[in-house]
Amino acid sequence: IDAFTPLAAGQRVGVFAGSGVGKSTLLSMMVNGSDADVIVVGLVGERGREVREFIENQLGADGLARSVVVVATGDETALMRVTAAETATAIAEDFRDNGRRVLLVIDSITRFAMAHREIGLAAGELPAARGYPPSTMSVLPQLLERAGNSEFGTMTAIYTVLVDGDDMDEPVADTVRGILDGHIVLSRELANMGHFPAIDVLASVSRLSSVVYTDEQEELVRRARLLLGEFAAARDLIDVGAYVPGSNALIDEAIARRPGLNSFLQQGENEMSDIDRTWLALADALTKEIPS
Repeated sequence: IDAFTPLAAGQRVGVFAGSGVGKSTLLSMMVNGSDADVIVVGLVGERGREVREFIENQLGADGLARSVVVVATGDETALMRVTAAETATAIAEDFRDNGRRVLLVIDSITRFAMAHREIGLAAGELPAARGYPPSTMSVLPQLLERAGNSEFGTMTAIYTVLVDGDDMDEPVADTVRGILDGHIVLSRELANMGHFPAIDVLASVSRLSSVVYTDEQEELVRRARLLLGEFAAARDLIDVGAYVPGSNALIDEAIARRPGLNSFLQQGENEMSDIDRTWLALADALTKEIPS
């Protein structure tokens, strides 16, 4: 994330994921690796067991000491689930306006939208795309735009988006992607291969990366994306043995550097990497001598 989709203070980013691809684990890694003064977590529509696991096992005692957790489980009313997301945001705003550096995490914005859909339909609104009434799509920016910096403090926000059937173009995912300052996409294919975090760096983007990168860092990321993209484009040929080594120098380099890049893109759940070590590791993966 630090290398390919960096988060600037005050940025709003979405983690787009289907079920069972490591979303909760990634969230806990991001929360525990944050140096924010205060962490506000809104768990909306989650199962009670998962809430307890997140608080006790993934957030831990150290994380909990500087955290506020707002919970409305899936058995709560739709109004309670909507209120939980709004309450978590209001708490984060208050800490920010009192000069703190705040990290807001809401899991998930999709269940917030589903709860709002229940309320809208019960009030007599007509359903539109995927059964969502028009008011749901208008309330999303009202909630998400509240994150950001003020003259007093910073409020960085991470929202999870559940993509039904890995459909990145379903209404909530499409609307949220257009509002936020970046998106991190988790890949089921990578998760099935045991590649964690299962982040698809080619599908993920940070709209504030140019503010964060130095010229040298931007060039490293550009080169890495190019090689990963070349390998992805030629993968079918490579897998069936139809690619002839030496016919394309860029694909040859992409094949040779793939193991190093794959190693760089994987990280243990309890493993942390500071920013300097991250850039040194990426530079090494891209410049290390390739065996003949």
